[in-house]
Amino acid sequence: MITNIGTIIAEKLEGKDVALRGWVYRLRGSGNMMFIVMRDPSGIIQIAIKKDKVPEKDWKDANDAYVESSFTVTGRVKKDDRAPGGFEIEATEFELISRGDPFPISKDLSDEFLLDVRHLWLRSQKMTSIMKARHHIVNYLREFLDEKEGFYEIAPPIITKSGCEGGSTLFEMQYFGEKAYLTQSSQMYAEVFVFSLGKVYVFAPSFRAEKSRTIRHLAEYWHLEPEMAFYDYKMNMDLQESMVEYVAQNMVKNHSHLLKACGREPEDLAKVKGPFPRMEYKNAVVKVNELGGKMSHGEDFGADEEALLTKELDKPLFVYKYPKAIKAFYMKEDPSNPEYVLNNDLLGPRGHGEIIGGSERIWHLDELLERMKEQNLKEADYKWYVDLRRYGSVPHSGFGLGVERVVKWMLNLDHIRDAIPFPRTINRVYP
Repeated sequence: MITNIGTIIAEKLEGKDVALRGWVYRLRGSGNMMFIVMRDPSGIIQIAIKKDKVPEKDWKDANDAYVESSFTVTGRVKKDDRAPGGFEIEATEFELISRGDPFPISKDLSDEFLLDVRHLWLRSQKMTSIMKARHHIVNYLREFLDEKEGFYEIAPPIITKSGCEGGSTLFEMQYFGEKAYLTQSSQMYAEVFVFSLGKVYVFAPSFRAEKSRTIRHLAEYWHLEPEMAFYDYKMNMDLQESMVEYVAQNMVKNHSHLLKACGREPEDLAKVKGPFPRMEYKNAVVKVNELGGKMSHGEDFGADEEALLTKELDKPLFVYKYPKAIKAFYMKEDPSNPEYVLNNDLLGPRGHGEIIGGSERIWHLDELLERMKEQNLKEADYKWYVDLRRYGSVPHSGFGLGVERVVKWMLNLDHIRDAIPFPRTINRVYP
């Protein structure tokens, strides 16, 4: 019966006869002895193959193997503290499944080359650990919304007739002879459902045609977008805080070994507990300049300014109530100062930058129409969205979370491209 490497290590199957199947991770040998470090989806383990302990064909198979050749092996588990995972398999049978060609990836290759062979680099231990961690992070986001908060997931279209965040970052396409776009955000479609389901979310790709080459921008990314009926902007921030804390604490509790494998110390992530610090935009601008930055009121924060605000923090920072002039048309004005809106950005600590953007939405018809007029938006292009305010509107709020940005921060990755299997950037659409 086939087992896996993780079970051998977790259950300490010393002295047991086992059968495994997987791939060559590393190999070396001389004379009558071969050592193959084997990998499967659960981990790595060393296989010791002695010429006089296996059939002649099996010995030939072992010597013919390349890195990434696939094989099956049968043998006895032996404790060996020098071996990866602390155990070794003394082989009695070895059979190649597929020898393949010599593997093109070795040490000290450029980032661009590894991106060119991304389909193969995803087999590496680094990328395997990141993809496992991403899986768990996404699961905890869903678990929080589904089980703790009673949200419904909805399925919006990816192809749209108008933008949510503005025309300059839209990917245009031809749709049966008509102009259409890849969605920047599913927020507006999520808003449709707050009037029937109350609390909903979308988990889907979004597309931004920003000509950006930073370590935190992608042209295609995965977007988690909740919308909640009868939530104001403060309740919105409270929900974001609870969700981020829930994910961080569960990653520390259940996946500390995986966090370490990705380069994140679990003790650091364990500090992500509410309450998170909160700072109004106008005060954040003053703070940036006190810390040596150069920023004028009315400007949006860039990577340098966000890094200054968060460089000493162990948990995310809320910056809220931005100037209306630099924010999207659907954000509700601050009743106490109409030059500002009831929004927030959540900035990851230690310079990881914005991970969430949210706001209370305009829910009065006349206010929405006036804002659209201010921004030269055609009502005809947003007729269905305007209808949501025309027929039984209610106060509501929502936010958008960039999954890759959260993964980058929680795993302390150097670049966002490692937080997604196949990154799409300004200069890369292959493989």
